Amino acid sequence: IESAYFPQQSGSLFYQPWKDESTLSWWDSNCWQPAISRISLQYCATTHFPWEQIFESWFKIPVTASVPCVITLADICPLFLFLQLPGKLNELDHNGDLALDLALCRRLESIATTLVNHKADVDMMDKKGWSLLHKAIQRGDKFAANFLIKNGARVNAAIMGDQQTPLHLVASYNSKKHKPEVMTEMAQIAESLLKAGANPNMQDSQGRTPLHSSIVVRNDQVFSQLLQCKQLDLELKDHEGSTALWLAVQYITMSSDLSVNPFEDVPVQNGNYFDENSFAARLIQRGSNTDAPDTVTGSCLLQRAAGAENEAAALFLATHRATVNHRNKWGETPLHTACQHGLANLTAELLQQGANPNIQTEKAAPAPKGTVMPGTADSVSLQTPLHMAIAYNHPDVVSVILEQKANALHATNNLQIIPDFSLKDSRDQTVLGLALWTGMHKIAAQLLGSGASINDTMSDGQTLLHMAIQRQDSKSALFLLEHQADISVRTQDGETALQLAIKNQLPLVVDAICTRGADMSVPDEKGNPPLWLALENNLEDIASTLVRHGCDATCWGPGPSGCLQTLLHRAIDENSEQIACFLIRSGCDVNSPRQPGANGEGDEEAHDRQTPLHLAACWGLEETVQCLLEFGANVNAQDAEGKTPIHVAIINQHNTIIQMMISHSAIQLNLRDRQGLTPFACAMTYKNNKAAEAILKREPGAAEQVDNKGRNFLHLAVQNSDIESVLFLISVQADVNSRVQDTSKLTPLHLAVQAGSEIIVRNLLLAGARVNELNKHRQTALHLAAQQDLPTICSVLLENGIDFAAVDENKNNALHLAVMHGRLSNIRVLLTECNIDAEAINARGQSPMHILGQYGKENAATIFDFFRECMPEYPLDKPDIDGNTVLLLAYIKGNANLCRAIVRAGARLGINNNQGINIFNYQVATKQLLFRLLDMLSKEPPWCDGSNCYECSAKFGVTLRKHHCRHCGRLLCHKCSTKEIPIIKFDLNKPVRVCNTCFDVLTVGGVS
Repeated sequence: IESAYFPQQSGSLFYQPWKDESTLSWWDSNCWQPAISRISLQYCATTHFPWEQIFESWFKIPVTASVPCVITLADICPLFLFLQLPGKLNELDHNGDLALDLALCRRLESIATTLVNHKADVDMMDKKGWSLLHKAIQRGDKFAANFLIKNGARVNAAIMGDQQTPLHLVASYNSKKHKPEVMTEMAQIAESLLKAGANPNMQDSQGRTPLHSSIVVRNDQVFSQLLQCKQLDLELKDHEGSTALWLAVQYITMSSDLSVNPFEDVPVQNGNYFDENSFAARLIQRGSNTDAPDTVTGSCLLQRAAGAENEAAALFLATHRATVNHRNKWGETPLHTACQHGLANLTAELLQQGANPNIQTEKAAPAPKGTVMPGTADSVSLQTPLHMAIAYNHPDVVSVILEQKANALHATNNLQIIPDFSLKDSRDQTVLGLALWTGMHKIAAQLLGSGASINDTMSDGQTLLHMAIQRQDSKSALFLLEHQADISVRTQDGETALQLAIKNQLPLVVDAICTRGADMSVPDEKGNPPLWLALENNLEDIASTLVRHGCDATCWGPGPSGCLQTLLHRAIDENSEQIACFLIRSGCDVNSPRQPGANGEGDEEAHDRQTPLHLAACWGLEETVQCLLEFGANVNAQDAEGKTPIHVAIINQHNTIIQMMISHSAIQLNLRDRQGLTPFACAMTYKNNKAAEAILKREPGAAEQVDNKGRNFLHLAVQNSDIESVLFLISVQADVNSRVQDTSKLTPLHLAVQAGSEIIVRNLLLAGARVNELNKHRQTALHLAAQQDLPTICSVLLENGIDFAAVDENKNNALHLAVMHGRLSNIRVLLTECNIDAEAINARGQSPMHILGQYGKENAATIFDFFRECMPEYPLDKPDIDGNTVLLLAYIKGNANLCRAIVRAGARLGINNNQGINIFNYQVATKQLLFRLLDMLSKEPPWCDGSNCYECSAKFGVTLRKHHCRHCGRLLCHKCSTKEIPIIKFDLNKPVRVCNTCFDVLTVGGVS
């Protein structure tokens, strides 16, 4: 029963609190009408029960009475229960309350007892799933709780949802929120619950037992009650894997930051609760496992405490029998965790307790959520605690371990183990290496002082020095060098520390290595010496360092086809002017050519004798050439072909380089190669006019230099019909009348005619060439032109006033020679464009016509006809010095066409020469030509005269008369002309005297 109500009007009541726990008062505020509005489950208020009549008949009090009355609840309840309401006892009212709970709240023990006796359910749940016992404990109602426990309420009933038992609720009371007397009452309830059979190991929805709850809120009294329970399981874990001991040690934190404290308590100073009366100590005394490994990670409590950086808790566990070498699923020990989180005091304690500093992790542990692992610690296994301390940059922890090693060497007990600094993690790193890579050089120095090896090699053959260089960690590399790291050790690839330092562009490291006496001549796997490596990578500062320390800038090594070459040769061949100039300025050998290998290896390059200056001139490396000249390269050095560098530059048309060399004070421009070419000759040969002109400015007489055949450059240019060179030489005032210095003594004009170049002839004449100059045979250019088929040149020479009457040493004029060589075009020019003497006699008494008869070719008849055309009265029968006529010479030559032409022109047929030979008696295989010549006569030829018979040579006298053959006109004696025959073709119808030969011709025709 909760209250009394008094109707103000129909259906409206006012609330009046109870005056005491056993009486009720009623009165009507208006009419003093007593009423009972609600009993227990509001039965009267919600039913149409005639309670007024029953009330009047039961109590003998009219309902209209205005006098208040007092009755006891004991009087009312039996009445209510009497009215057959047991089925309603366990129903909830509109506020969700049970009648029994209302009775207990008001400590109405008799009513509560009556309700229980009439089967009111002591374990009835409200809408929220709370039992009466839960609600009693929740509101701190010791009376109700004890009543319910006494009346058999289930002490292990769990609230729906969070699954908390009454014992959980009792244990959750917090001394910070509740008064001491309340905490005492809760302890008493806990005792009652345990006596009533409450299970202390029941777990709520978070997996926590009442013991967990008592530790979380620091409920010492309930905690003590629970420890006394024999059934208590100390190793049960909540859903987070926490045992009671873990929660106990977690309560103490070294941090003042509330965010790291999982409890509501104000953080306390380290160690305040680690005496023997602390929760943790009492749990351990009770038998709690100080390791309690986590089922997922395998980490023990000591590791978890260290991982949470709760050093106080970890120290407590370490000193209370925790296993200091316990290993989790990653192979980590508590010492690993302490080192990882920088817990120096814990590290010292663990080592003192015998923790093994040489245990290595089995695999890499994942980083905690929200944290970033150092690069040196990410995904690494096989780490010792010292590895972790260094990787996570905890120098104070490292110092503790180093001190421990020193102490362990002199320790009297056998617990402490000496750290092994040579152990390597999965990345093949020692602790010394890690100290260097994390920048902990002070620690690295301490490690070295404690016995760490500076020259340990990794599995790939690298030392720490190699690794530092490859990491481009100059500071660490210099540190190692200062501590006497071995610079001679090579990697598995054969690389030295010096080579690595150069490749990784570390000038300070290179300098330090060189200072310590490194061998600067050791080549890499490709045969490149350190100096070349530096220069090839444009590291001129490093290259300068090497040279400063005495590196050989020449450095002979293998070259093309196995020959030997210097770095300078190589730089020039690779067109690297920057490298070449550096080497030159560094004092390398600037004059040596390549050499054959040790066993004569090398092709052309090994024997070409070309100096670096030759090569630079060949490739057109202007800057290199300039540098070579400045640093004393021999500008006159000759290669295997006798070529100097300027020859090479000229051949390759590098005019700037040519000018550099010409300007050099020591150059000799008269040196010849094996072909006899001077630089000027070379320039002319390769038509490098700019070079030639530059040479002439330095050496004006260069153009007149002659080759081994006595020819100067103009001669050669003319001979080669090189009009470009001729014009150039003319432009530079070359002597156009200079003669070849041999027996021919030809001038350029002679050579131009021989070359048949009209344009060169014209330009030479325009340049002042003397047109009438003679060669050794006293021939002019016209003589030479006449001998060749050069009518145009003949015309040019005639136009320029050449002496056409000039004769050579054989007294031949140009016409003689033109006829001799059958040059009809030249003959036409000579006969039509000048007044040359066509009958001039040479030394043999021959005119050009005699020459035609003696040397005439296929076109001789045409030439003869042209002569007759130009000179109809040309004397055909004029003999030469030997008495030969042109007809006899042509006949002897066997030139039938010319003979016919001469005969047709009316030449006498039978004239003898000085030896008495004529065409009739000249010994030939057949007389066919003679007969045809005779047969072709169309008119009587002129008679011959003489003192002897043309046939028998008899001398005419008084007794021997002269006769003539009327057919051939020869002078004959009577004996040689006895036959007579008419010559119809001559209109001689009567028989006339003829010679025997003509008789045969006239008789049988022109057939021999």
